[in-house]
Amino acid sequence: MLLWSFLVIFAPVSEEADWLTLQAPSVVFEGDSIDLMCQKKKDSWEIQTMAYYKDGKELQLSNEVSSFSIPRAALSDSGSYYCFATAENYFLKYFLKSKASRSIRIEVQELFPRPVLTVSPSWPTEGSPVTLTCETQPSPQRSNAQLRFCFFRDDRALGSGWSSSPELRVPAMWTEDSGSYWCQAEMVTPRVRKQSLQSQIHMQRVPVSNVSLEMWAPRDPVIEGGDLILLCSVAEGTGNITFSWHREDTGTSVGRKTQRSLSAELEVQAVQEGDAGRYYCRADNGHDPIQSKLLSIRVRIPASCPVLTVRVPGTRAVVGDVVELRCEAQRGSPPILYRFYHEDVTLGSSSAPSGGGASFNLSLTPERSGNYSCEADNGLGAQRSEAVPLSITGTGGYRRDHVTARVLGALCGGLGVITAVLLSYYWSRKISDASSTNPQEPTHSSSLSDMEEMQPEYVNVGPVDVDVVYSQVWSMQPPEDSANTRTILENKDSHVIYSDVKVT
Repeated sequence: MLLWSFLVIFAPVSEEADWLTLQAPSVVFEGDSIDLMCQKKKDSWEIQTMAYYKDGKELQLSNEVSSFSIPRAALSDSGSYYCFATAENYFLKYFLKSKASRSIRIEVQELFPRPVLTVSPSWPTEGSPVTLTCETQPSPQRSNAQLRFCFFRDDRALGSGWSSSPELRVPAMWTEDSGSYWCQAEMVTPRVRKQSLQSQIHMQRVPVSNVSLEMWAPRDPVIEGGDLILLCSVAEGTGNITFSWHREDTGTSVGRKTQRSLSAELEVQAVQEGDAGRYYCRADNGHDPIQSKLLSIRVRIPASCPVLTVRVPGTRAVVGDVVELRCEAQRGSPPILYRFYHEDVTLGSSSAPSGGGASFNLSLTPERSGNYSCEADNGLGAQRSEAVPLSITGTGGYRRDHVTARVLGALCGGLGVITAVLLSYYWSRKISDASSTNPQEPTHSSSLSDMEEMQPEYVNVGPVDVDVVYSQVWSMQPPEDSANTRTILENKDSHVIYSDVKVT
């Protein structure tokens, strides 16, 4: 009988199955605590050891009655749980029995599904905005649960970090922003964090197209010494674009810029005449470079200060001379309009369509003495020459004395002719009277009585090259009853009329 007291009696599990009961929560969500408690009926048996099992695997073994807890449940904690106990009888020492509870199925419910990262647009192009969305929703039974989100690129948080918004909008993304993206969603109470799968985002580069070159200047046209801006632009193109400007005749680059924009400016300061020509620009963002059409740039040169030259026929200017006023600007884009002034009074103007100088002819009069100047104007600002003084000599000058001497010589010659005619007439009359007294004396073959009355005659006695002087000679038949011929001859004003000296 004593040997039997050392025997341990193990009863089948099926027997007295309700002697041991496992208590567990009926609904479990991720993050919740799972508390398992194994209890026996009240009887004469005392628990010696207690073990908890999940899906047949021991979780915990204790020499005393205790509970088993999972602080933060996860989906992997779902399964069949039961407990197993070894008991000793109070009255029959050393009599032991082992019992297992019924299995309880515990399903840990998802608090919110694993987030999914979506990218909009799905094939983004460089420079365009991109929206990242971390898509997930709390369980309907925990609809009041608050979630927060965070986005990552290659283990680096984007934006401001954790946010209550499930979206992150990137204003513009570029080729260097390509990479692996993912997001996390987190519930603070209970704290459950889940991560999406990684998504590869590759930014698409748009090639440049429709390259154009424009010119902008403060004044149109471009003026030498001013500033000029050459604007190179593209209709499309993403990423860093390299713009370059070139001269057509040499092909050399006159400027280069790389920037993330659809246009770039090249400023040319203090434009010179040598900067004129035809230009083009190129744009390149990694694809084939595109070239613009040619742009012609014409640089206009303002007229320089002109020089006035006065050219006279002789050594000095005298009344009646025709002088040449010559005005010329050494530099200036044609056409150039020249204006001529006498004491700031406009005399006239002359144009030089192809550049160079221009002349203006002026007939001198006594009042033309004074200061002369000219002005050159090609539409870019008029320039005035320095004043040139001109002194005009009157009729008492050298040239006038020379002309006067020639006129007096001509008049004296005319008077000699007239005197000879009158003397011939006088002697003819005297011979005629003597013949009437003495009829036997022969008469002169060419008596004045036989001469016809002389008509007015105009004799050009002046020089033909410059001043013209005319004298007008009249011969009148004296009356027959006049006895005093000398009286008629002495009254020369009734016989001879001299014209005035005519000067052009």
